Amino acid sequence: MRRVTEGELRLGRVGKTVRVLIAVVGIVLLINGSARATDDAWPFGPMSQYAGAVADDASVTFTRISAQTTSGTTVDVPLNIEGAGVARAEIEARTGEIEKDPSLLQQVADGWKKKHPDQPQYVKLELIRDTTQLVNGRVAGPPTPEVLATWEVRR
Repeated sequence: MRRVTEGELRLGRVGKTVRVLIAVVGIVLLINGSARATDDAWPFGPMSQYAGAVADDASVTFTRISAQTTSGTTVDVPLNIEGAGVARAEIEARTGEIEKDPSLLQQVADGWKKKHPDQPQYVKLELIRDTTQLVNGRVAGPPTPEVLATWEVRR
């Protein structure tokens, strides 16, 4: 057994108990989030954006937001914290909610305006799902876009 040297502190019974309790609570939260299989429990549950295997003859979907700007251009919104202040995973997790209530896209326009006041602003946003078909593990043509929601930005 190692000797305690001068100036060194030993972890007491209370310290050990607190650490064990924190570990047990973390494990219980993780099991609860995993059993419910929802991203709402993150970080104590699964994140649905983790990649998985795709069959050779499957379709692959990609969700994006397209914006018409004040300069008359159409651009894909950069879905990250530096871009519009919202991550792609958040948009993908809330796709159903956005389809039901397209006004939720206003937050994307507001985030862009706050972070990039000197850039062309968004006037119209579209939530789009691109579907790419695979045949024998290879892309079989260009993606097929489907507009899921449209929002005219409030200024």
